[in-house]
Order: sequence, then C-alpha cells, then structure tokens
Amino acid sequence: MNKHHDTDHQIDAHSGQTMTDHEWDGIRELNTPLPRWWLGIFYATIVWSIGYWVVYPAWPLISDATKGVIGYASRIEIAKDLALLQQHRATQASGLAEASLEQIKADPALFRIAMAQGKAAFGDNCAACHGVGGAGAKGYPNLNDDDWLWGGTLADIHQTLQHGIRVAGNGDTRISQMPAFGKDGMLKPAEIRAVANHVRELAHLPPEPKADLAKGRELFAANCAACHGDAGKGNRELGAPDLTDAISLYGMDMASLTETITNSRAGVMPSWGQRLDPTTLKALTVYVHSLGGGQ
Repeated sequence: MNKHHDTDHQIDAHSGQTMTDHEWDGIRELNTPLPRWWLGIFYATIVWSIGYWVVYPAWPLISDATKGVIGYASRIEIAKDLALLQQHRATQASGLAEASLEQIKADPALFRIAMAQGKAAFGDNCAACHGVGGAGAKGYPNLNDDDWLWGGTLADIHQTLQHGIRVAGNGDTRISQMPAFGKDGMLKPAEIRAVANHVRELAHLPPEPKADLAKGRELFAANCAACHGDAGKGNRELGAPDLTDAISLYGMDMASLTETITNSRAGVMPSWGQRLDPTTLKALTVYVHSLGGGQ
C-alpha cells in the first residue's frame, strides 16, 4: 500500500528528523539530506571530469578520438617504448643474422641472446602444442628427449621448423606416410593385433598372453620392415620412428598401436619459415636444440 500525503512535513518523534510525504504500509520515509562534504566531493568530480574531457583525449569519434588540449595519450608513450625495444633487439639480433647456427651455439653472447629470443618465440608459437617446457603430449613430440623422427642436430631442427611437417604446397616439408593397413583392407583385425604385439615385443614390452608372435614377426617383415627396418630401428630419411625404444608419439599400449596400424597417423606442424623472420627462426632452432634432446 502506498499513500501520498499532501500535509506539511511532520517530525519523527524518535529522531526529531522531518519526514517526507511518502508512506509505505504505515512506514514513512525520513527526509535526511546528504552530508555537505559528500555533495561537495560529488560536484567536484563532475567539474574534474569536464576538465579531463577538455585536457585529455576522451570523446570517441567515427575513426579517431578527441586529442585534448595537451595532446597526451598513453598509447604514444607505448609506441615510443616499443620502437626503442625493437631498435634494441635489432642491434642485438644483427649478430644472429650474420652467424651460423654453430657459431651462435659456440658464442656465449650470441647464445644468450638466441636463447632469450627463442624462448619468447617458443612460448608464442610452440608451447600450445608442445607445452611450456617442451615435454609434449599424445600426438605432440617431447622435445626434451633424444628421440627425433627426422634428426635432432641444429640443421635437422632448423629444416623441420622452417618447412614444417606435412604442409600442403611446401615441396621441402617433412613428410612420411604409413599405410592405413586396416582401413585400406591390407591386413585383417587379427593380423593387425599380431603386428601390434610384435611391436610391443620389439619395444621390450609384454605382449598379450596368447599373442601369435610368430605371425606378427612374419607380417612385420612383409609390411613394415621396408621403412622401420628388420629390427624396428626406424629410418630418419623416411621419417619412420624407432620402435625399439618404447617411445611413441601416440602410445605403445595395444589400443593405441591397433589404432595406428589400422588408420595410420598424419600429424601436421606449421611451416614456421613462412611466419617467422630468419633471425627468429635461428633463435628458435637454438632454443629447441638446447631443451635437452638436441644432438
């Protein structure tokens, strides 16, 4: 219930404060004005805001903003700082641009600069897949170990980074293609299981209790040895992994091996030579090589 009284303001008997003419369910509102100091600050902020609009850039326009009387903007300071930073980095990077990868690795000053720039480039471009520390994940190589599909030397890493893996339209990209033995009907499910058990045997992992290892060895020799070698040691020229070290990009358990043999795998890495300048690519190469698995 809301009532409006047209009578003069009444005095509240308890507080001695005048009351407004508004009443809600028998309760009337006290007419308590705001403190003068609070009102003073409030009005001061209004005056300050108007002055701020005049002095500093404030009002947005269609494609720009008002410049303000003094023409100051924090973006101008940031642009100056970035320009100085780029100039400083260019001075430092000039040595990297002229030096070979081996020279960078051997020179403490150049190596320190390359590591700093390479770490930044890795964080911006590679960490999303390989992890901040390069430990990788299922389907993404661990860059800390010495198990390299196409080699772990400085030259090998630079080639891989520059041209990527399975990049369409890049004639120098790293590429390997394992047949989808199950999907393409080359092997039956029981034969795929036999091969998977033999691969576990090669990796010194326990095969299934009733695995037909003899059949697996026979099928491996007929279908896989051409790329992986008779002993399963792999072939870097073909991008065929070593199957004897129990390190696998997609897993060495029976389910993962069966999936790989059945449908094959075809991971892709971007061609960083198309996205990064040559100096940054060098720095990234040195950084990856130094993670712990470089050869």
